Amino acid sequence: MPEKALVCGAGGFIGSHLVKKLKKEGFWVRGADLKKPDFSETAADEFLILDLREHPNCEQAVSLTGGGTFDEVYQLAADMGGMGFIHSAECEIMRNSGLINIQMTHACAKKGVPRYFFSSSACVYRDMRPDEPELTEEEAYPALPDNEYGWEKLYAERLAMAYGRRFNMSVRLARFQNTYGPEGTWRGGREKAPAAMCRKIASIPDGGTIDVWGDGTAMRAYTYIDDLLQGIYLLMHSDLEDGVNIGRPEYVSVDELAQTIAGVAGKSIHIRHIEGPVGVSARNFRHDRISSIGWESRFSLRDGLALTYPWIRDQVEKAGHRE
Repeated sequence: MPEKALVCGAGGFIGSHLVKKLKKEGFWVRGADLKKPDFSETAADEFLILDLREHPNCEQAVSLTGGGTFDEVYQLAADMGGMGFIHSAECEIMRNSGLINIQMTHACAKKGVPRYFFSSSACVYRDMRPDEPELTEEEAYPALPDNEYGWEKLYAERLAMAYGRRFNMSVRLARFQNTYGPEGTWRGGREKAPAAMCRKIASIPDGGTIDVWGDGTAMRAYTYIDDLLQGIYLLMHSDLEDGVNIGRPEYVSVDELAQTIAGVAGKSIHIRHIEGPVGVSARNFRHDRISSIGWESRFSLRDGLALTYPWIRDQVEKAGHRE
């Protein structure tokens, strides 16, 4: 019999891709979320539409027909989005994501789930200068996240670890970098920077102008979805405890991100800097722990964008979208 996995947040960008990854690895997969994926049919063997803020729904999600227990649970469900959403929806993030994590962690522990994965974030780290040395996972403490999203993630990490100790549940904690790729949110206010930039550049003619929040100097690192999925899978089946960073160590400014996308699109662009939420100046963190179990990034930023931009360009053209 194949091993059974539950993916919470399976209607979202990373969750829907993770379902496909687990299916390729031979798992029977149940997805659970408020909605099914927006851009393709789910690959899950079974998909439950559930509000995971409610404990009875979490119990339903982790209960297999005919009894038994899931071998693995991946908790990716959250109320989240790009920088604009993170700064405008602090209460929703703290309440909704907090409820999901409290209820789901409790339900899995009480059910006797042996392996539990929690998707945390690089937002747990403090604001940094671009030239500062990279932080290790332990240097998330003393804690000083830049936003409430990061504080909620830190709390959820500690919650999962506490339940793991009490109930002998193996917990794996991944701190994601900015992740991008096809079939991700590309408009509506919750999209991340790579998708927003792709949309803007796809919407203008050659030589056009796009708006960028801030002065364009903030430094970021971006991870292509396939690299992230491999990191998740390796981490879940490793002995690494506590937080583990997963991300490509290729740092670019926001303006450099825009120009890289323009190069992929074959366009020249002008950038107009405007007021808007920017977030930290930089977050630099080490990747030794995930590298120690054989993970390495296979997709450069340009290579990943070359796979992502055409998909977003097609969505823009289908929607007749203009900035």
